[in-house]
Amino acid sequence: MRRIKIFISSVQSEFIEERAMLCHYIRTDVLLGKFFEPFIFEEVPANEYSTSHVFLKEVELCDIYLGLYGNLYGYEDEEGVSPTEREYDLASALHKSRLIYIKSVDEEKRHPKETALIKKAEQDIVRKTFVDIDGLRTSVYASLIRYLEEKEYIRWRPFDASYDNGATLNDLDEDKMKNFIHMARSKRNFPLSVETSPEALLAHLDLIDERGRLANAAVLLFGKKPQKYFITSEVKCVQFYGNVVEKPMPAYQIYRGDVFELVDQATSFVMSRIDNWVGTRTEGKKADIPTHPELPIDAVKEAIVNAVCHRDYTSNASVQIMLFRNRLEVWNPGTLPYGLTVQKLHGPHKSLPTNPLLADPMYWNGYIEKVGTGTEDIINKCREYGLRTPEFYQEEDFRVVIWRASEREDDPKRSKGDPKVIQGVPSNEGELIELIKYNPSISRAELSKRLSLSERQVRKIIDQLRDNGKLTREGGKIGKWIITKD
Repeated sequence: MRRIKIFISSVQSEFIEERAMLCHYIRTDVLLGKFFEPFIFEEVPANEYSTSHVFLKEVELCDIYLGLYGNLYGYEDEEGVSPTEREYDLASALHKSRLIYIKSVDEEKRHPKETALIKKAEQDIVRKTFVDIDGLRTSVYASLIRYLEEKEYIRWRPFDASYDNGATLNDLDEDKMKNFIHMARSKRNFPLSVETSPEALLAHLDLIDERGRLANAAVLLFGKKPQKYFITSEVKCVQFYGNVVEKPMPAYQIYRGDVFELVDQATSFVMSRIDNWVGTRTEGKKADIPTHPELPIDAVKEAIVNAVCHRDYTSNASVQIMLFRNRLEVWNPGTLPYGLTVQKLHGPHKSLPTNPLLADPMYWNGYIEKVGTGTEDIINKCREYGLRTPEFYQEEDFRVVIWRASEREDDPKRSKGDPKVIQGVPSNEGELIELIKYNPSISRAELSKRLSLSERQVRKIIDQLRDNGKLTREGGKIGKWIITKD
């Protein structure tokens, strides 16, 4: 089968890294590499023809014109027109499939002619914006999969990009989408404003198609009741007294909700059931009490995020979190991407999300990094704690094992003056502050729901924040919270 030719056009000096990444990604992706052959400027061999002649000839031969537009307009010919605009005009005249991606960074510095070119493209086709190289890759991936489906080269989609769920906009929670934008703007400089409509947000994230159908990822991210459509997307958490699976079990919970809620609830389950060393006040009432949870929360959360984000959602199994006396196990129904082994997880490796349309929003909200460092972070955080090196297993499912600390008297994090080990001290101050920051009138009951904690635990966190001078309240029960120190 003849491969589909993609001409990647841009101002060469502005998108060197992006063009190289896209070319390599398309060629090496297991699916895209079977169908597409990209063309970029850097691969043109020396010849007797002018570069403009070569480029326009490639546009004539291509099936897809992929344009990367930013702030520069580039070299202008005697008529004041850049090669990039010449290529776009030819692709339009020849009715080529056109995919346009606009980098929305420092737009106030954009060349007037580049602005005019972008407006010209907007009148003809739907264009996408991106902020960084990972966002560009995700958008291009979604567009090329859509192209293959529309041309009937393939008749299936990756789970997160499938539209056959039957859900509508009424099944999504608009407040969740607004909260997502709030968090994404504060954590990753997300380009859309909080006034953005649900449809515009979903379109920006490639979660809705031209017919208004929702991708599965949209339901998992923002659904009112995601498990109505995907029953096994729940997370099961269980605690055992010993080191093997056996009854009785002191705690067992099945969590339901969107992927953000699942991660937060499961993390709270673990952190509230492990030991936490607590020191004593030495500097008066407002001094912070030193605490040291038995396991690093960053490592625990990373393992759970990976399981929820990268699992196989077509499986009838659920993510399982099992807390034993000597270890924490996080089970993920699915397998590692092709070419990635358990051994490679211990060092630098490519970021190859199983569900890229799910991973991208989780990145924007600060739940994951998109550079393949997740498993390394788990290892490093546990080593910094003096714990045994975590282990990874790929069998029928993927499994992460984080070893717990024993009650050692020589633990450098403890002092002889520490009164004792206690359980269940909440460590959700940062999340509570973030919720209050964007909703000062939020109630304790709503905070309890959002943080998956009891109202007693929420009250305890609030009391600590008040004692530390970080939080006050005006107006009594119908008043609002004021953050006095971030």
